[in-house]
Amino acid sequence: MLAVLSLGSCMGDSVALMRRAAGMVEELPRTSPVARSSIYETAAVDVPEEFKDLKFLNAVMAVETELEPAAFSDAIHAIEAALGRRRSGIRHEPRNIDIDIVAFGDCHSDDPALMLPHPEAARRRFVMEPLAEILPDYVLPGQGKAAIEISAALASQEVSRLALQL
Repeated sequence: MLAVLSLGSCMGDSVALMRRAAGMVEELPRTSPVARSSIYETAAVDVPEEFKDLKFLNAVMAVETELEPAAFSDAIHAIEAALGRRRSGIRHEPRNIDIDIVAFGDCHSDDPALMLPHPEAARRRFVMEPLAEILPDYVLPGQGKAAIEISAALASQEVSRLALQL
């Protein structure tokens, strides 16, 4: 099953944390790498007012996995925890590592613990542009348009591609 992940960070050595997280994902049992995007810098989106000036680093990766969605999600949360992610319950707070499952094959889930595909992915250029970089023709389940088309439609959202690979 193809799993598409969005990685982000705004605290600590963000590049190193994101690269370590990507490596840990690729090392999961019955999981193999497909592609990693460049790293992008973006302004904060949907964060509490006191964090509006933070810059976030974001990237997308894709892996093939034989894990079931719930087991894959549990493994992703374990990677975040191993890298020091602490969840306070404040939505969109600054974090050293954030890994979101953007899509998992053509799976659909409305379970609050694992929403698939990610309900905000197609509205966020910091997800769609790196996705378009590695899988331009990829169609998010339920979207009907390729990643490259969705990314182009979000051009008003500022993102800067850095000369760094995930």
